[in-house]
Amino acid sequence: MLARHPEPAQIRLEEVLSALGNPIRLGIVRVLAELGEHSCGAVGTLVDPQMSKSTLTHHWRVLRDSGVIWQQPHGREHMLTLRREDLDKRYPGLLDAVLRDPR
Repeated sequence: MLARHPEPAQIRLEEVLSALGNPIRLGIVRVLAELGEHSCGAVGTLVDPQMSKSTLTHHWRVLRDSGVIWQQPHGREHMLTLRREDLDKRYPGLLDAVLRDPR
């Protein structure tokens, strides 16, 4: 199955806000913004070590399909990267405002 990564022009504000409105997904985005590209497993451990793989997979899919992250295969793992440049170009200041908000 191929991952769906929308083109920058296809990234919709309502989908981004919906994805970022979940505390787990917001935590994932904060980790990626702070630490840069990481494997799915590493990010999952940093966000919530007790969370099941199936739940994390759901969160990756929502973030990927909304255009918030890139998810690319790398060997036996998948690497996650924040699509900061695309989001900043499409919605200037949005990501900074979300990340600046206190936890």
